[in-house]
Amino acid sequence: MGPWHALLSYPKGGRAWIGWSQGLPPAGERLGGQAFLLLFREGPRMLLSAAPADAQAPTSMAMLPDLPATHHARKVLGHDLMRTPARIGAKYFYDQRGCELFEAITRLPEYYPTRTEKALLQARGADIARSVGPCTSLIELGAGNCEKVRLLLSALQPQCFVGVDVAGDFVQAAVERLAREFPGLEVCAVEADITAPVALPARIAAEGRLVFYPGSSIGNFDPDQSMTLLRQMRTLAGAGGGLLIGIDLPKDLQVLEAAYNDAAGVTAEFNRNVLRHVNQCLDSDFDPAQWAHVAFFNAAHSRMEMHLQALQAVQVRWPGGARAFAQGERIHTENSYKYPLPLFLQMLTQAGFKACKAWTDERDWFAVIHARA
Repeated sequence: MGPWHALLSYPKGGRAWIGWSQGLPPAGERLGGQAFLLLFREGPRMLLSAAPADAQAPTSMAMLPDLPATHHARKVLGHDLMRTPARIGAKYFYDQRGCELFEAITRLPEYYPTRTEKALLQARGADIARSVGPCTSLIELGAGNCEKVRLLLSALQPQCFVGVDVAGDFVQAAVERLAREFPGLEVCAVEADITAPVALPARIAAEGRLVFYPGSSIGNFDPDQSMTLLRQMRTLAGAGGGLLIGIDLPKDLQVLEAAYNDAAGVTAEFNRNVLRHVNQCLDSDFDPAQWAHVAFFNAAHSRMEMHLQALQAVQVRWPGGARAFAQGERIHTENSYKYPLPLFLQMLTQAGFKACKAWTDERDWFAVIHARA
């Protein structure tokens, strides 16, 4: 990205003000050798187009977060580290390195969810397309490498694909690959935290939306958070739209625990990498080598849990905060709930969805559900 990526925007007096000494520039005004054009504004975010001074048309676009949101995220992260037990939100797994490690996890022999869901989408693609009906825009939340959506694009034939992910550079590269693979498809990458309401570019039609949330990622949220997220998906889908979501079902304990404790240690490295990302976000001084990966099934809550356990007494500091961890003390980094299918269908109904249809694999390990908004 160009030098404009550090500009911050937030609403003030009903207008979008740019964090620049000259205040709000009109469309086309040149700032630091760049020409800016305000394409749209929604809530605390806006989409800018920027072009070199000698360009005929914009060459790149960036979704810019507002300053209060950035400050709030740091505050929440610091607060969570002071809890007992300490916690780190699962979204912090997914910096560039974290995305690469998770891709490697999905190829491990122990990690069944990705290949099971992929096989299910391949086997039931035509049935899913009939259930969905006409689809104008396919919106994938937590899109990552956009691998699974390839299985749906030919069957659904949407006019537009929107990949939404907290790792902006990663999803941008994935969306560009899709554009080359499907030349007639309009594509768009949005860098956003999906735990907050997602603002899409104004050019994305409000009608005919299908929100796609694969990978059983909904299981990474506590039940109350999951309900909030499902309601936000219902709003994003809009009237006449729908949701296509994957969930991991309860199964044999050995299968579950092996998936989160692979013999090659990739999941352990993925877990420790979250500390590197936290260091970047919070300016903290975690040393990942001082922490061990721990994962187990919590039967009382029907969820897999991942933790980082201090191998020795550790003192961690960050601007405005510090914490001493005793040897053996843990940081809770992830939950992965395994919902029985009837319970999850009930959650979808409570979130405002209707006419749910579900498909499962032959072992009943995984389910894909289409729900109408």
